[in-house]
Amino acid sequence: MRGGLRVFPLVLLALLRGLCRGREPAPGAVTCGSVLKLLNTRHSVRLHSHEVKYGSGSGQQSVTGVEASDDANSYWRIRGKSDGSCQRGTPVKCGQAIRLTHVNTGKNLHTHHFPSPLSNNQEVSAFGDDGEGDDLDIWIVQCSGTHWEREDAVRFKHVGTEVFLSITGEQYGHPIRGQREVHGMPTANHHNYWKAMEGVFIKPSMDPAKHDEL
Repeated sequence: MRGGLRVFPLVLLALLRGLCRGREPAPGAVTCGSVLKLLNTRHSVRLHSHEVKYGSGSGQQSVTGVEASDDANSYWRIRGKSDGSCQRGTPVKCGQAIRLTHVNTGKNLHTHHFPSPLSNNQEVSAFGDDGEGDDLDIWIVQCSGTHWEREDAVRFKHVGTEVFLSITGEQYGHPIRGQREVHGMPTANHHNYWKAMEGVFIKPSMDPAKHDEL
């Protein structure tokens, strides 16, 4: 699986850039294995990462919010909390545990008990190698129906520390000037709603026996 994750960005990014720039998904459920961008609905920025490390806290790869809709560093892959727990093309259920793997760097969305650099909330980072990190990479999808629907705003609650993936608007200076701080907050509020935007959405297979496990 590690080898597959390593070549995944090279195989898919051309398709993402060519077909999905500026395009919102049609109605339907978000599925396991899909690659997408996530928009914070309060602040209109997309979840983003890059090979820039925090200068404080954990020193891990930083996670931010960006306004640009066409930045290739804003793609994340939907995976299960463990190998085989989220079969490719299966709709993600409300309440399901998932990992979000950054396509370009292979690191997972992660949080832990370090203060975030600007707001002093909980730091959110990107962690691991080739999609393999630890138990602090696991998030619960909170939504109101049966499945995570593309047109709905959802929350992501961290399993290990019980914070919500959030943005409250603080902006970084050099070298990532204008990007917003992403952090964890202990309370559910309007700062922690996210919506699926541009991406490649894997359709459910008609033959369950042919599903690929992630």
